[in-house]
Amino acid sequence: MSGLVTTPAPTGTDTAADTDTDAAAARDGAATAGADFVRAQTRLAAVPFVPEISLHLAEEAIELWERTESERGEIGLPPPFWAFAWAGGLGVARYVLDHPELVAGRQVLDLAAGSGLVGVAAALRGAAVVRAAEIDAYAVAAIALNAEANGVRIEARCADLLDGDGAPAEVVLAGDVFYERAMAARFLPFLERAVARGAVVLVGDPGRAYLPRERFTALAEYDVPVLADLEDRAVKRTTVWQLG
Repeated sequence: MSGLVTTPAPTGTDTAADTDTDAAAARDGAATAGADFVRAQTRLAAVPFVPEISLHLAEEAIELWERTESERGEIGLPPPFWAFAWAGGLGVARYVLDHPELVAGRQVLDLAAGSGLVGVAAALRGAAVVRAAEIDAYAVAAIALNAEANGVRIEARCADLLDGDGAPAEVVLAGDVFYERAMAARFLPFLERAVARGAVVLVGDPGRAYLPRERFTALAEYDVPVLADLEDRAVKRTTVWQLG
């Protein structure tokens, strides 16, 4: 009898299963690495203006930006929006916390979520489901950590949703997305499609140049404290707008 043992070739099903397992392991590894990086670069603290919420926040924007590029081995990455509470998001979060009827029992989308601040506010006020969309994997990691820190659940995705209409979200929330012409040109049609299918759309804006104010109705105004590194002054007048 020969000592040679013949191993059957893997079937297509086996290969697909292995591929799926490898992909899942890679995603889990990337998520762990992202969470470790976020923890190392930030400190968990209550957020000024919305002290009901705690976030993993950084103190120095430029230094963190440089460390992010070094960690990824890339130059020209977008700023680490996930590490700071921006004025527009702070305004929307405050409004949601003070008006729980807006989100209670509803499906909510936190668009261009950054740290997930707005999504956390919605979850704390009883949203049935909160989804958060970002195109930065570190942001997705930060959102998961911030949701955990506040004892809420947020389904965070690294995805560009702007060719759609945000379905099935009944409420679409966006903080500070009109600061560049190119971004405004993509965000506005998305938000208008969301309104057209019946969603409530709120945007927080601290006076950015590319918000088409004539298409919105002002709901509230706040004087929001911000980091001097991020803005041109320590307090920004921020308006919460409703589209349509």
